This record gives sequence, C-alpha cells and structure tokens, in this order.
Amino acid sequence: MERKGSNQSHEEFPMNGQGEYSYAQNSNHQRLTADVTKHIIREAMLEMLDLETVLHNSSNVIRIADLGCSVGPNTFFTVQNFIDTVNLKSQSQGHGLDSLEFQVYFNDHVGNDFNTLFKSLPEDKQYYAAAVPGSFHGRLFPESSIHVFNSTYALHWLSRVPREIVDKNSPAYNKGKIFYIDEDKEVTKAYSAQFKRDFESFLNSRALEIVPGGIMSLTFLCVPPDTKNAFQVLSNIMGDVLVEMANKDLISHELVDSFNIPIYTPASKEVIELIQKNGKFEIEKSEFLYRLIDTKRLPDAQKTCMSRRAWSEGLFKKHFEEGIVDEFFIQYEKQLAEQLTTLFPVSDQNYKDLGGLFVMKRTLV
Repeated sequence: MERKGSNQSHEEFPMNGQGEYSYAQNSNHQRLTADVTKHIIREAMLEMLDLETVLHNSSNVIRIADLGCSVGPNTFFTVQNFIDTVNLKSQSQGHGLDSLEFQVYFNDHVGNDFNTLFKSLPEDKQYYAAAVPGSFHGRLFPESSIHVFNSTYALHWLSRVPREIVDKNSPAYNKGKIFYIDEDKEVTKAYSAQFKRDFESFLNSRALEIVPGGIMSLTFLCVPPDTKNAFQVLSNIMGDVLVEMANKDLISHELVDSFNIPIYTPASKEVIELIQKNGKFEIEKSEFLYRLIDTKRLPDAQKTCMSRRAWSEGLFKKHFEEGIVDEFFIQYEKQLAEQLTTLFPVSDQNYKDLGGLFVMKRTLV
C-alpha cells in the first residue's frame, strides 16, 4: 500500500488563478465539454449507481471528489450535475431528498489557487466543501471513503517530464523540441511510458479509496482513431517559437532543449486498454465527444493563445524569465494567426473533437 504523502515528489503545474489570462476566464472549451458530457454521465449513473450498495454500513453522506479541479467555475457545474443525478437516483430507489447529505472534495496541486476557487463557490450550493491539496497520481483519501470520483481534462498531465527526454545521452533526448511528434518514436515512447506509470498509479489509488460499487467518470484529452492531434500540433508551434527566439539570442538554445511540456494525449484505445489491464474498474460507458462547429467561422488565434496561456504560463515562468514569457506569447499568437487556417481548414469537418469520456464502476471484491 502506498504511504500517505508519497505523492509529494510529483511536480506541480498549477493553472493561472486570477486576471486576464486566468483559467476561469479562458476555459470555454472545458465548459463546453461539461455541457456535452452532462446528460451522458447522468444517464450512465442512473443506470449504474445502486445507493443500497454504495451506502452499505455507512451514513447517508455521499462523498464526491473532483480531481484536478483548478480554480473554477467548471468544477461547480460538474459537481452539481453529480448531486442532481444522485438525488434523482435516490428518489427512484425510494429515498427522500432530505435523507442524503453531500460532501464534496476539490482536489488539485498544493500550488493551486484554492482561495480563488472557494471565493467563487455558489451561494446556493447543496454540499459541504473541502479542499484536498496533493497529486492525484498518488493516495489522497482513506480507504473506501469516496462514492463518486470525477476528473475532467486533468489526467493528460504527467507527474513529471520523462527523464529520458532531457538526458543528452538518451536516444529519446528531445533536443530542439518541447513536445513529442509521432514521427519521433523514441520521444513518443518515453512520453507514453510515463503516462502508463502515472495512470496505473492513479487507478490503483482510486481503487483503494472508492467504495465497492462506486462510480468514476474520467474525461480525457485523448485522440480518436484517424484524427489529427490538435494539441500536439499547437504545442509544437510553441516549440518553434522558442527555437526562433533562441536563434535571435533572446534565450539560450540550452534553455529551450531543457524545457518540455509534461502532457501526454493518449489514443482512446490506449486508455481503454490500460483500464482493462488494471482490472480494478469496469468500463460501463465510453464515448468520443464532439461538438458541431460553424464552418464559416475562422479559427481565432487570440482566443487559442489565451486559452493555452491559462494552463501553460506557470510552466513557462518556472523555466524562463517573466519578460521572455510575455514576448513568447506575443510571438506565439502571431504564429497562430499565420498558421491556424492552413493547419485546421474550417471546411474539413463540421465537428470538433473534444476528447473521450469513460464512466466506470469499481469492481466488487
């Protein structure tokens, strides 16, 4: 069993908490996904959840944990959907609405801006709220204590940059790039291996913490078959901008070579295989997520840049000087303005990929 506090060695990559470039003001994509998944999750939970089983030998308190909550407001919308769904299930199983109480745990790294999060809690919330700081790649809760786990657009974050890609003697050394490309097999293999280790640790930790019959919903930034990896493309443009800045002696090439984005966007098939191999959860519902887009509307370079700045600025400031970071995002937006329409022609498809949703139940043991 993993010791309490063993996740302290994991690296932290908190989102921007406040201001123009904050996650709260630049997370429309995530809110859209929450809207798309709302009814899918509700239908799956109404079918899967058995309150008699999950509340066996316990009080009438339902404990919900949102892992990788960031600074809101999307986490509140998601949590309320779970509560409304449990209440619907409670009514269908003959429980009164007043018989259940809800405890919600908001989890993210220690460096997350929990003050901003809790200042924006809904005034009419129907639950008791608590913060649980720490990495979800390890243990966070006592055994058999949580009834519902959720994580939305968080599990693509790795616990650390793969060691091999910053090792100059490794065949996976990622010189001159800050992310992986499919053509570079060694670098991609290193990223994939780190993701597998992290996700295995995540599943093992949650399997101990969730009650038998408990529900876990995971929304991944993952790639459906035969689909362009937009996140990969946009990240590598970031790398191109940094290299160009190094060529102009604004930063050193060594500084660029030692910087990598600790994110991996798995194929949907890869996620399913890892869950099945782990064997502690049964996938009850898996679905690719798409949204209809306006094919007449051109990609917006400014919005794309601000959205990516919201989650990555802390990462860049940790490695580069603050003044360089501002200049970097100015140049990045310019590159997006030049390349977005060519890279993602609006006439290619009527739908935009939003990732993958996996709703699963803890196997009964």
